[in-house]
Amino acid sequence: MANGIFNSTYYGKDYTPGAALLRARRPYLIKNAVTGLGLVAFTLSVYAYTIRAVGQDDFSDVKVPEAPKTPEQK
Repeated sequence: MANGIFNSTYYGKDYTPGAALLRARRPYLIKNAVTGLGLVAFTLSVYAYTIRAVGQDDFSDVKVPEAPKTPEQK
């Protein structure tokens, strides 16, 4: 008796999806694609917003320290 993936009727001996697996996944194809596109769109919008928000900061309120003194300048 074989163990593992070959007991399933969803996959063939060459690990390709069978007709039963394709039929089982068909009702969820559109919902999963829309969900995936929504997640990608959300991720890209957060990234774009973050880059835009950070790019607007001019750091004029940050005090830049003076250069350290070398032994010759004492």
